Amino acid sequence: MRKLFLLPLVAIALLAVACGEAVVPAGDTSPEPDAAQAVAAAQSNESAARDSDSEPAQAPAPEVKAPSSAAVEPADTGTPGGVFRRLWSDPPTLDPHLTSDTTSAAIVVEVFSGLITIDLDLKLAPDIAESWDISPDGTVYTFYIRPNAKFHDGRPVTAEDFVYSINRAASPLTASPTADTYIGDIVGVRDVLAGRADRVSGIKAIDDKTLQITIDAPKAYFLAKLTYPTAFVVDKNQVESDPSWTDSPNGTGPFILKEYKVGERIILDRFADYYLEPAKIDQVRMNLAGGQAMAMYENDEIDITGVGLFDLDRLRDPNEPLSKDLRIAPPGFSVSYIGLNPEEPPFDDVKFRRALNFAIDKELIADEVLAGLRVPAYGILPPGFPGFNPELEGLKFNPELARELLAESAYADPDTRPRIVITVPGTGGNIGLDLEVILEMWRQNLGVEVEIQQVEWATYLQDLNRKRFQAFGGLAWQADYPDPQDFLDILFHSESETNHGGYSNPEVDRLLEQARVEIDTGKRIKLYHEAERMIVEDAAWVPLWYTGERHLLLKPYIKGYALTPMTIPKLRHVYIEDN
Repeated sequence: MRKLFLLPLVAIALLAVACGEAVVPAGDTSPEPDAAQAVAAAQSNESAARDSDSEPAQAPAPEVKAPSSAAVEPADTGTPGGVFRRLWSDPPTLDPHLTSDTTSAAIVVEVFSGLITIDLDLKLAPDIAESWDISPDGTVYTFYIRPNAKFHDGRPVTAEDFVYSINRAASPLTASPTADTYIGDIVGVRDVLAGRADRVSGIKAIDDKTLQITIDAPKAYFLAKLTYPTAFVVDKNQVESDPSWTDSPNGTGPFILKEYKVGERIILDRFADYYLEPAKIDQVRMNLAGGQAMAMYENDEIDITGVGLFDLDRLRDPNEPLSKDLRIAPPGFSVSYIGLNPEEPPFDDVKFRRALNFAIDKELIADEVLAGLRVPAYGILPPGFPGFNPELEGLKFNPELARELLAESAYADPDTRPRIVITVPGTGGNIGLDLEVILEMWRQNLGVEVEIQQVEWATYLQDLNRKRFQAFGGLAWQADYPDPQDFLDILFHSESETNHGGYSNPEVDRLLEQARVEIDTGKRIKLYHEAERMIVEDAAWVPLWYTGERHLLLKPYIKGYALTPMTIPKLRHVYIEDN
């Protein structure tokens, strides 16, 4: 889910995985033990990591098949009931239309819902819409709402509820950081965002249970975008009558937000009248107070936790009692990076940006610092993700070339070089050994000094969305849906609201715009390959790591918990086996 998600102290807490942006966001890159544990670990300086955790006939088949999530246990057995306990972090928001991080998204997708969802096999599936039709030209979608879909207070969901919700998400008064990105393809959304219109012209209720959406061009990924919370339905009566409505939202998802005490706990209760199969567990309890995750797991205070590097060898020992609880999740669809603002000196010089990339020995850091649990990233799309290009070489370690590029740049002289500050999320703790090593490599290989500034997470997200940073780190971008557009277009098109560094290349824009409407899958992937190659050559980012295998502990009586590479609604499948 949109993916941004917060990275833990990498040397101390290796991310096991996560939607979002989040710290994450883009956006699983949802805090499974992922985000949640990562943040908890960063706050408590303890070892932890995260687990990051069929279409109807009318829908187009996915243009590229995404691999199914691994380690998915069938959830069709077991007696309903019980409580699922975990550590989490305070979400920056519980408003679906403001959600831009996985810490928030992983809760929002359980309390709210939309027309379409992504199932455990990472395929598009009906949600509130039980089916849909697409016009021959691929621009008009007609959705048929389930007759039994209802809000938590029992009121039926209507097409007009979605008309209101899309208009609210697009309204400048809402100030959604994701509206342009996820619903901007709907005709009229950008006019509302820009203040040129009061209503979105491309959405209308045909009747109570029939909704019609018109988009600006045929786009293979449009349905997938509707799985992001920006397109979720909210209750107009509650939103407009109660300024604190997110404290007890009237959602439509499988769980009801029973209680939220900031810094203490979040409690989700099973919604018995959920329109799909109701959740099997009665309750989800999220501890927001932090603590030593491993100790809490061993004391049976929580049912799941990520595994930090310091504990991994012990847990791999078959003589260790907890080894039977160790689970290995597949790599997540995420990439961590250092973002650069090419409008700010010295990053306005491509040779300087490239020099920074060439000066980092990622293989050494991955092996010696991260114990092989992270995969060096030289591109943007993660391995195994649709459109991944195994032939993309990227800017690999070459200190001689790095020094040559620095000498040729406008910032070769350290006496006149502008001050460089990388802003990361945090409150004064350790920035992570991998980042410390990178700073030292820049110092030794280039003589470039870099300062670190830490900012509290919610404030960091606000400033990131406002493009206020010279450079920024401590983040990863996680897939919201399995399509290369979700990384390359959303993160690097010059007009994208999620292009946080402000990177701009007219030729890259042209390729991305062409890929949006290209029908031929092979041609479309080639366009993305070329766009990614140019983005990497331009050194728009300093890509760092792809998520490797993720390790977590899960109580043996917890069944049906899916280890997914991105944030999707899944807690309704969990059940507790009798001890």
